[in-house]
Amino acid sequence: MKIAVIGGGASGLIAAIAAARNGAEVTIYEKLNRVGKKILATGNGRCNYTNLNMSIDRYHGKNVKLAKAPMEFFDLNETLRFFESLGVHPYEGESGKIYPNSLQASSILDVLRYEAERLKVSEITDCEIKELRKSKDKFSIIGNEAYLSDKVILATGGKAAPQLGSDGKGYEIAKSLGHKIIEPFPALVQLKLKSKYLKRISGIRFDGIVKGVTDNKLIREDEGEILFTDYGISGPPVLQISRRVIEELNKGNIAYILVDMFPDTTKLQLYELLQARFIDIGYKSLEESLIGFINKKLIPVVLMEAGFEDLNKNCGKLNKKEIYKIIDILKEWKFEVTGHNTWQQAQSTAGGIDMSEVNSGTLESNKVKGLYICGEVLDVDGDCGGFNLQWAWSSGYTAGYYSSI
Repeated sequence: MKIAVIGGGASGLIAAIAAARNGAEVTIYEKLNRVGKKILATGNGRCNYTNLNMSIDRYHGKNVKLAKAPMEFFDLNETLRFFESLGVHPYEGESGKIYPNSLQASSILDVLRYEAERLKVSEITDCEIKELRKSKDKFSIIGNEAYLSDKVILATGGKAAPQLGSDGKGYEIAKSLGHKIIEPFPALVQLKLKSKYLKRISGIRFDGIVKGVTDNKLIREDEGEILFTDYGISGPPVLQISRRVIEELNKGNIAYILVDMFPDTTKLQLYELLQARFIDIGYKSLEESLIGFINKKLIPVVLMEAGFEDLNKNCGKLNKKEIYKIIDILKEWKFEVTGHNTWQQAQSTAGGIDMSEVNSGTLESNKVKGLYICGEVLDVDGDCGGFNLQWAWSSGYTAGYYSSI
């Protein structure tokens, strides 16, 4: 049996391996000059390839519950066993992230390629598939040339990081075969903010909490290292909440983020700290008094945001109400979200082929017999931290296995 895998990313590679292990003759068609380039970019080049805190609750999409079957068929333990059998020793990082012990993303790609090669999986690179047709019991795959196959696994990825091969072509192919596409938008991406001070505070990093809110309702929050940029805000917790914030923007709602720069300190504790500080160094100006307490570049901006016009005011003369104005910025600095960075910077795609249009157990298309779909091209996206790669492994292995039996 001939199986064509369109797309040589994470889900495509593991799908090819699963199918070849069942005796299928497998060919991967990849538009770039080599397979797996996106894998090399994951986890800042270290590749957190799964996460110990695996749960369907860490995934999103219109019919995300249908992702449960493939996630259980090839689950966290199966993933760990699979990679260990190929020589990857796991290393547990922060928040349950699992990396190869080498801390090199290339280790994951290398073992996948070696296994595919051992199983005699063919690779045709620099090959962009433009069209897919089904005639009787054969598929015609139109790329640089026309190819024939008994079955096809669509593993083209979404639209995130098009420079690494994901340009949304898979949606066009699926649509031409009758599939419905849930409008894709960037997930796990930096947010743009409205503020006249961004250039002044660009580059400042700190550990804090970021909350997404709309109509004074909390959308989602997360904690970790936050980075101010000249366009807005970045960092893992920002990426984590970005999907929900962008969803609200796409609905036409106004969304805000609240930044807490002192997550382990209550407002009352901050008041007591600052009050004692201002008494001890009451001879200093307001601007000088915060040196050593917060980043120096932040001081004038925080004070101006708190409504102070005279930064040379003697800090010892501040009353309780004025101190709380500073605390409100330190604990709940509010910014309007004006947008997000582009597909080039996004780490994942929200939206895609509706999960209700595939068999959730096998990932075979309900529209076209013999067509299997896996990975990011489906309307399933996970949180930051290895969850998207786990979906690639789970869905890819499922599609590869069931297409070949």
